[in-house]
Amino acid sequence: MTKIDIFSGFLGAGKTTLIKKLLKEALDASKVVLIENEFGEIGIDGGFLKEAGVEIKEMNSGCICCSLVGDFGSSLKEVIETYHPERILIEPSGVGKLSDVMKAVQNVDTDAEVELNSAVVVVDANKCKMYAKNFGEFFLNQIEHAGTIILSRTADISESKLNTAIEIIREHNDKATVITTPWDELDGKKILETIENAKDLEAELMAEVAKLHDEHHHHHDHDEHGHDHDEHEHHHDHDEHEHHHDHDEHEHHHDHDHDEHHHDHDHGEECTCGCHDHDHEHHHHHADDIFASWGFETPAAYTKAELEHILEELEDEKKYGSILRAKGMVPAGDGTWLNFDYVPGESNVRTGAAEVTGKICVIGAQLNEENLKTLFNK
Repeated sequence: MTKIDIFSGFLGAGKTTLIKKLLKEALDASKVVLIENEFGEIGIDGGFLKEAGVEIKEMNSGCICCSLVGDFGSSLKEVIETYHPERILIEPSGVGKLSDVMKAVQNVDTDAEVELNSAVVVVDANKCKMYAKNFGEFFLNQIEHAGTIILSRTADISESKLNTAIEIIREHNDKATVITTPWDELDGKKILETIENAKDLEAELMAEVAKLHDEHHHHHDHDEHGHDHDEHEHHHDHDEHEHHHDHDEHEHHHDHDHDEHHHDHDHGEECTCGCHDHDHEHHHHHADDIFASWGFETPAAYTKAELEHILEELEDEKKYGSILRAKGMVPAGDGTWLNFDYVPGESNVRTGAAEVTGKICVIGAQLNEENLKTLFNK
């Protein structure tokens, strides 16, 4: 299988610098072919595939660099079948439409196994607004079709200019991951991990809450049936399919159908699934039917004291909803990063590794998103 990654972006955005960083820090360059597609422009160095429209040169890293000067599809096929690389990085011309390059990759006629792995766009944060205005469709096509958008030259940019760039990007693509952290602060492996969607904070937290939710159901299911719980042994003198348990003012009916689960909070234990904050009869099995997630990505900096105050505030259930889990990684404003974790009654803020952009995620029930937005707003 050959993975193909497209690195698009206007001339001068920093595509080549980014690719060199990935080759040095994250990829085995000897198993990579870099293709510079100049759409008809003549490459600098000749090579043995010139007849097919492919010109070859070897980079210092050991990566083979090709310039496709003929038909893109047939030239790409020639490269794949000649080198059988593990990965091909395509660096299109700065004025090429990303959608056209993606289509050409997807339509390449070869017997080799090929996968379009990612479509990345490098955007100069300082010039985003100008390019969107002056180059319209060509620039915005790249934004619209990208899976990851990597902002360059963010080290000394003003916060307002950075936010403007992010707003323009989000107007045309609200799904892509946006990297805002200066590249010098990031390892190439972290950038590659982000491009390949190796880490999704929301999915990670939702899976964690779902696991707790399922364990809660499993635990109570065993308790109800008296399986290996001596201290919680039940004697079932009534119909085996229906159990009526009196819990103060709330009555739970336990019909033991595999698709219907009701929560039993006997034995004085504290439920951690959030069901006590809802109607006491749930007809949902999956945690994501019950819990909601809220969060955002941000380049804004937070101090440790600010984060500690925010996490204390999350205890206010009336104001923010029933928060079960919160996690984030944000810049501290002094070149360092802070990570935070929250579960009810317990939280911590600590120094952590740099991330591609600040990330905050909250999982819970009946979330008040407006109040959460105000709480975390910078």
